[in-house]
Parts: sequence; C-alpha cells; structure tokens
Amino acid sequence: MHPGMRAPFILLQVGTLDSLVGLSDELGKLDSFAESLIKKMAQCVVEVMEDAKGRVHENLLANGVDLTSFVTRFEWDMAKYPAKQPLVVVVDTLAKQLAQIETDLKARTAAYNTLKGNLENLEKKSSGNLFTRTLADIVNKEDFVLDSEYLITLLVIVPKPNYSQWQKRYESLSDMVVPRSTKLIAEDDEGGLFTVTMFRKVINDFKAKAKENKFIVREFFYDEKEIKTEREEMTKLLSEKKQQYQTSRVALKKRSSTFPDHMVKVTPIGNPGRPTTGQTEKEKESEGEGEGPLLRWLKVNFSEAFIAWIHLKALRVFVESVLRYGLPVNFQAVLLQPHKKATKRLREVLNSVFKHLDEVAAASILDASVDIPGLQLNNQDYFPYVYFHIDLSLLD
Repeated sequence: MHPGMRAPFILLQVGTLDSLVGLSDELGKLDSFAESLIKKMAQCVVEVMEDAKGRVHENLLANGVDLTSFVTRFEWDMAKYPAKQPLVVVVDTLAKQLAQIETDLKARTAAYNTLKGNLENLEKKSSGNLFTRTLADIVNKEDFVLDSEYLITLLVIVPKPNYSQWQKRYESLSDMVVPRSTKLIAEDDEGGLFTVTMFRKVINDFKAKAKENKFIVREFFYDEKEIKTEREEMTKLLSEKKQQYQTSRVALKKRSSTFPDHMVKVTPIGNPGRPTTGQTEKEKESEGEGEGPLLRWLKVNFSEAFIAWIHLKALRVFVESVLRYGLPVNFQAVLLQPHKKATKRLREVLNSVFKHLDEVAAASILDASVDIPGLQLNNQDYFPYVYFHIDLSLLD
C-alpha cells in the first residue's frame, strides 16, 4: 500500500466540514439502499431466467465485464458525475438515478408477477382434467348444433371403462335425444368428452338420468365470441411468456483477470494504465439478441445501479478520509481481496501498520470496552484506517 499516493477523485469539491458530516450519514444510507437494490435486481434475473439459472452470472455484468474486473479497474466517470460539481450535487445525482431504477423495477416486477400469475392460472386451466380444464382449445364450432330454437348439444364426460355402455344407452337416457348424435372429441387419462344432441326441453331429465349411469354433463354452452376471446387471451399470454422469459444465448466473454495464488490482491483504485472496460455499441447490440425485454432491462439497469454503487463506495472513502485526516487531501485508496483464511491476519497487519493514524481506535480493537468519544459506529466496524466492505456475493 502507498498511503502517500493520491487517488484520482481528489479533485472532488470538498465543501464545508458541516456539509461533509451530513454527506457522510447520507452516503451510508444510500450505500445500503444501492446494495439492497442490486441484490433485488440480481434475484429478478434468477427468476426470469428460470431453467437457465446456471448462466445467471453471464447477465450480471457492469459495463460489459464481470463485477470483480469492473471494481478492480474502477475509474471515476467524469461524464456522468463531473468532479467540478459540489459533492452534494454528485450525491443527489446518484440518489435520483438509483431511485428511478427502483421505481422502474417495482413497476416491471409488478407487471411480471401479474403475467406470471395469469400464466399459472392458464396452465391450471389448460392442464387440468376434463371436469375443470378450459375447453376453448378443444371444441370446434362444427361439434355443436347452433342457432336452433329446439335443439341443443351437450358435452358429457364418460369414464373410459364405460365407453361401450355410453354408446348403448345415451339415446334412451331420455326422450327426444337425437340418434347417432354422439362423438368423442377429447380424452384424458380418466375418460372422454362426448357430444350429444337433444331437444332443449329434456335437458334436465337427461342430466339426471346420465348422472345415475355415472355420465357427467359438463356445464358448457358454445359461445363463439367467448371462445374467440379466451383463445386470443391464451395466445397473448403465451406470446408474452415467450418474450419475457426468453434469455440470451451469448456467452460471457473472458475478460476477468486471473488472480495469482496470493493471500491478498492489492489494486490501486483508478489506475490510468489499466485497459478500458467498456464495450463497443456493436458488442452491446449483439449481446441483446435473443433476449426478452425484461431481461434486457434488468441487464442494462443492473449495470447502471452497480456502477453507481461503486461510485458511492469511492465517495464514502473520500468523504470519510477528509473528515478523519483533514486537508489537504493526501491518501491512496486501494482494494484488498484476502482469502477467507487470511482475513484475520490481514486485519492484524493493517492495524499494526496504521495504528499511528488513530491510537484510540487501534486500542479499542484490542479492548472492546474502550469507548471512542463521539464515535457512533460499533467498535468492530471501526479501524484506524478508513474501511468499507464491497460484497460481490449478490446471490448468496
């Protein structure tokens, strides 16, 4: 680590001490909000991708690269968040951007859940047995006697073992049943759906006699407008499902850096010598092919929210460093990625190296009973150096 090196965001407008104190608290809340938002969005990607959940991480990118690569190559976006603006303006821009993404996310997920509920109802109606399922995709106009003042066609469910019995008895179950008017139009595992035509005035008598013989009349009367409407609704829902659930087949390009097998990887933030992480417009367009609109929106806005979140982390480092160590700004921000087993040892080394920056805080780490005047944080979260955690395990 190089405490004397200056990070590229030192050109941010510091403002007054009072404004920095207020920003410190606001940035903490905004940091938590942003992290919660991107985790929600990541979970939405999981839900939308359904059977392709093993490829979720291919769609959780920031500026076209995996999250670790983006963070380790982070550079302040001067175009989106001009450094010449007061810090309060930069923070307000980030807050509004994240708030708008959350608003859009709520609207889109509400629409998605409505579609999902309608699809589940459709699947129940389409996959049930002959007693409960919709008949819109089964019956045809030609199966019925329509527009007759005297005649009507009924639908009767007959158990499979009773098919021959039905054929022998249906004409005699009641008076005025049209001979040879029955036809099998659909079957499931339990039975078949038969048509039968009779005079309207014997409907009730026929139903009663049919029930005695274990033949069940399905309450259904053919209405061409209703059938057409239901079929159109089914087609519409299936089309929406195909559009919303469709996922990208574009494989993640191998852009992430390979970490050496060291205990800790240290990366100075904002190194201008690092390669750019952006994509060409052509690459972005090609990666959108084959995707549904909801997944495309999630990918684009997850990236935007994640980028905003990392800018917030950089702002927190800057503001907290100025509040702790004063002006002129003279510090270096770095990323530390320790192996899990090395975390405790890393803390010990860092506390030893930087204890001169805050002797009271360093002592409190060793003795939890020591109170730090004016400090609102839990001692376990406070160190003699400025520290903020970045959790990239968004799906855990």
